[in-house]
Amino acid sequence: MRNARRMNGQRGLNARGFSLIELVIVVVIIAIIGAIAIPRLSRGAAGAADSSLIGNLRVLRSAVDLYASEHGGAYPGAATITAQLTQYTDDTGATSATKDATHIYGPYLRAIPALPVGAKKGSNGIAAATAAGVGWLYDATNGTVKANTTDSAPVEADAKGTMYSAY
Repeated sequence: MRNARRMNGQRGLNARGFSLIELVIVVVIIAIIGAIAIPRLSRGAAGAADSSLIGNLRVLRSAVDLYASEHGGAYPGAATITAQLTQYTDDTGATSATKDATHIYGPYLRAIPALPVGAKKGSNGIAAATAAGVGWLYDATNGTVKANTTDSAPVEADAKGTMYSAY
């Protein structure tokens, strides 16, 4: 009879579940896996912001370079860079919202991308000097664009310690 019960899938009187030690071992293993995985996942958001910054700088710098190549080596003006990159321009850099016979160049960007990191995160202005709403600093003499972040406390740097303003 005892063998008949085991064959039918029923447990015998001596059968038991998991012991407390087995359950503790499983919980410890899950805790170890969590301790390894959670810090890696939390670094993912910061890494994504760093990658976004690199991509946005690449787009802005490419737009400035394309503008300069179509305008005889002249970079956009510091005061007019947003309009010159997002609207149509003529040979002299004068802007127009619509394309016509003289305004044949551009637009190079649909919009200035927002700064994805730092205290000015979300700002999409571009100017020669830091100000409210300015996410990008632009030097019209050499066409360089960099992130408008601070190198003082709190330090705005990536996980490797590289300052965002040095990208």
